[in-house]
Amino acid sequence: MNYFIFLVTVPNIEEGQKISKILVEHKLAACVNIIQNVFSIYRWKGKIEEANEHLLLIKTTENKADLIIQKISEIHSYAVPECIGIKLEKGSEKYLKWIKEAVEK
Repeated sequence: MNYFIFLVTVPNIEEGQKISKILVEHKLAACVNIIQNVFSIYRWKGKIEEANEHLLLIKTTENKADLIIQKISEIHSYAVPECIGIKLEKGSEKYLKWIKEAVEK
């Protein structure tokens, strides 16, 4: 079993909470942490932009990874939402088991 953390930025805490609840309720994620007040600098439509955002850390299994990407693209307010999955190399056996049970049952 492979496990992933997805990184997703959101423009405000309300959207972060909404997305997090949907992912957990639909058993796409076991847990979502919301890290507040991330300052982002990025290129958009040929210009350098800056924004205060929030970062979602989404814990899930490989079986749910494509569904997370699809759901984020459906419900996120950004035209091109960040949705980057990072495969976990190590983790507490008990915690990884909990992630699996939370999304697979």
